[in-house]
Amino acid sequence: MFVGTVFFEVLILESTRKPLGREVMRSVETAIGRRARRVMPFVMAILYAAGIAMAWQYRDSLRHPFDSSFATLLTIKIALAISVLAHFITAITLSARGKLKSRHFKLIHISVFCHVVLIVFLAKAMFYIAW
Repeated sequence: MFVGTVFFEVLILESTRKPLGREVMRSVETAIGRRARRVMPFVMAILYAAGIAMAWQYRDSLRHPFDSSFATLLTIKIALAISVLAHFITAITLSARGKLKSRHFKLIHISVFCHVVLIVFLAKAMFYIAW
């Protein structure tokens, strides 16, 4: 769900920015932001709880994050997930203070999209790439 939301906002919604104009996009971003502030905290809580539960199974590997390729890739994946959480908290904080500008909205979403793509890649790579 989270990856799909980020995908939509970055690859679909961003392409409508120019045709719709600045004022319409600002209204769209405001409406999305209002809804996201209600829904996304629950989505993020479930997502991170599931991630922690899955990582817990590999806690022995995580004690020595550079001893194996699996542990190294998992550590990178966790660092990216923490960064996504920091982006989310930043966006929510800026939005609540009325300081989330269109530029911030765009940059945060592009950054989160890149993070999420890497997380998905690492989720597969952990089991197929070894050194």
